[in-house]
Amino acid sequence: MSVRLVQSQAELESLFERFRGEPLLAVDTEAASFHRFHDRVYLLQLSSRQETAVVDPLAVTSLEPLSNALRDPNVEIVFHDADYDLRLLRSEYGLEAVNLFDTRIAAQLLNEPGVGLAALLEKYLDVRLDKRFQRADWSARPLSPEMLEYAAADTLHLPALRDILGDRLREAGRWEWAEEEFTLATGDRRQPAENEEPGYLRIKGAKALPGRSLAVLRELYHWRDQLARRTDKAAFRILNNEPMLFMAKSPPENLEQLKAVRGVGGEQAERRGAEILAAIRRGLSLPEAELPRVERTARRQPDAAYEGRLERLKAARNLLATEYDLAPGVLCPNGTLEAIARINPATVEQLSEVPELRRWQRREFGSRLLAAARQPAA
Repeated sequence: MSVRLVQSQAELESLFERFRGEPLLAVDTEAASFHRFHDRVYLLQLSSRQETAVVDPLAVTSLEPLSNALRDPNVEIVFHDADYDLRLLRSEYGLEAVNLFDTRIAAQLLNEPGVGLAALLEKYLDVRLDKRFQRADWSARPLSPEMLEYAAADTLHLPALRDILGDRLREAGRWEWAEEEFTLATGDRRQPAENEEPGYLRIKGAKALPGRSLAVLRELYHWRDQLARRTDKAAFRILNNEPMLFMAKSPPENLEQLKAVRGVGGEQAERRGAEILAAIRRGLSLPEAELPRVERTARRQPDAAYEGRLERLKAARNLLATEYDLAPGVLCPNGTLEAIARINPATVEQLSEVPELRRWQRREFGSRLLAAARQPAA
């Protein structure tokens, strides 16, 4: 397959002139988070029903033609697992999609055993995707013809897959379910950044460390983070979490001890040993009063009525999942059941006060969830 590579603004404008009037556009992105610290779009794959092209966003001056297509309600935008791609396009370019079809969401609502793109293409179109470049560095230039062909395959077959899954959704009476899910998927559902705990505390095993070791780990984490930002390299490519955790527990005192730490090694110690040891000393010299502490969330008081409602809701949901032939988490996630149990609605209308509950869920089985919540404990 010969892949058209768009490498100028003029070529991009020409491509979207050919796309003009197309009712459908399949889109995918390639980032390089396995190699780079800064998450950004390094490649765009686009397919209409007639043509497939790969766009180098580093070589064009504006993605306005794509923005116009994404915002056109008359153009259905097809992604597979749109969440990550849309977050990247939103954060980097401010792009938003308004008329989405997500083949992964469709597959989930149809209870497909495999919802990955490769599994779906093999099942429905007898297409086997090449997986050689799954962790390729898409920030590198030039890109080989094989890499471009690999990238283009991600959207080349999406229009046909969309048609198959769309027909199956209608046959199953679940098209309106999917439409609601697609609409919700176009929104920005990220949690506020201020609620996120510091990155060093998310390292496995960090929260079990005493304060002094935690201070060393924090300094090492900050050193690595700053270097990763400055060099635009994935943090783990500079230093993995495991040697940082080890050094937090058993801090090396000199270059020879540092070289002996598994995961650091001689070359790393020679290049960055002074910086690593300096970070360790900062953590060790921190005054006792300034040592980091792990904030323990207050234990919630037991609420037998709430727990009873939640257990009854889960039992009802699991029964419904069997009846609807859907995974329980797709039919109604635990978080939604917890919200219902907390609000404890008295009527089906009050279920609309649960923001996590979809309209299709309320319409299909809201009354049964309500009955389960209201049922007195045995």
